[in-house]
Amino acid sequence: MIRKVVSYIITLFLSFTAVFFILRLIPGNPIRAYVYMLRSRYGFEPIGDRTIQMFEEMFGLNEDVFSQYLIFLRRLIFEFNLGPSFMAFPTPAQELIARHLPWTIILLSVTTLLSWFIGLMLGVIIGWKRGTRFDNFFFTFSLIFSQVPYYIVAVILLLLFAYIFPIFPSRGAYAASLTLFDINFVISAIQHAFLPALSIILVSMTGWLISTRALVITIVGEDYLQYALAKGLSNSRILTRYILRNTLLPQTTGLAISLGFIVTGAFLVEWIFVYPGIGALFVNAIGLLDFNVIQGVIMLTMFTVLTANLIMDLIYPLIDPRVALT
Repeated sequence: MIRKVVSYIITLFLSFTAVFFILRLIPGNPIRAYVYMLRSRYGFEPIGDRTIQMFEEMFGLNEDVFSQYLIFLRRLIFEFNLGPSFMAFPTPAQELIARHLPWTIILLSVTTLLSWFIGLMLGVIIGWKRGTRFDNFFFTFSLIFSQVPYYIVAVILLLLFAYIFPIFPSRGAYAASLTLFDINFVISAIQHAFLPALSIILVSMTGWLISTRALVITIVGEDYLQYALAKGLSNSRILTRYILRNTLLPQTTGLAISLGFIVTGAFLVEWIFVYPGIGALFVNAIGLLDFNVIQGVIMLTMFTVLTANLIMDLIYPLIDPRVALT
C-alpha cells in the first residue's frame, strides 16, 4: 500500500510538471493573444507595448521558464493557488474552475451512472439471448453508435428537439429569469441538461453494452454455468446470481475509472449547448491561451483519474479476494 501511494504521489508530481512545461512550449503568451484578438475584432491597437510589458511583469511572463516553474510550485504547494485567470483577471483560476465544476460534475456523474447501468443491464440480457433478433438489433445499434462522436449526436439532437421541434432549450444551464434556487430552478436546470445528457448517454452506453455482452458470452461458456443450467435453475436466478455478479467486477472497475474523468466534461457537447461546465471553460481558455486555467483543468483531471485508480487498486482486493495486493 505504501509503495502504491508513493508511486501515486510521484506520478502526480511528474504529470503536473509535464503539463506546466508543455504549455510553455506554445508560442506567444496570454497577454499578447488577448491584445491580438481585440485588434482583429475592433481594428485598432487597444493598448501599447509599454502596457503589455507591465502586464507581463505582473503575471511573471517576463521571467525565464524555470523561474516561472518555481513560482508555480510555491503557489501550488504552499498556497493551493493556480494564479490569476488571464481572461477573467483578477479572479484566481481555481475560483473560476470552482464556479464551473459543479455543473460538469452533476451532468457527467448522472450520465456516467445512467449509461453504465443501462449498458450493463442490456449487455447482460442480449449476451444471454445472443443470436436472437433482440441481440442482433441492439448489438448492431451499439456498434454504429459507438463510432459516432458525442458532438455529432449533440448537433443532431439540438437541431431536432431545439429548433425543428422546439421542445427543449438550446443553450445555457437554466432560464436567465430564474435567480432563486427553488423547484422552478430545478425543473429549468433539468430541461436545459436533458439534451446534453441524452447525447452523452446514447454514445457511452453502447460501449458498456458491447463490453458487457462480450463478458457474458465468455461466462456462459464456463463449466459452473453449464452445471447451473443442468441443475434446472431458473433463468432469473442464473442471470442475477451467476452472470450479473461475475460481470460486475470488471465493469465496476471501468465505472470507477470513468468517474475519474467526469471533471473533464464533454468539452464539445458543453460548448455546443453553451453549458457552463468545465468543458466550455477549457475551450474558451485555449482560445485565449489562459495558461493558469488550462493547466488547472488538466491537473484536476489528472488528479481525479490517478486518485480513482489508486482507490480501486487499494479496495479491489476487498471486492475480489482472488486479487492479491501487489
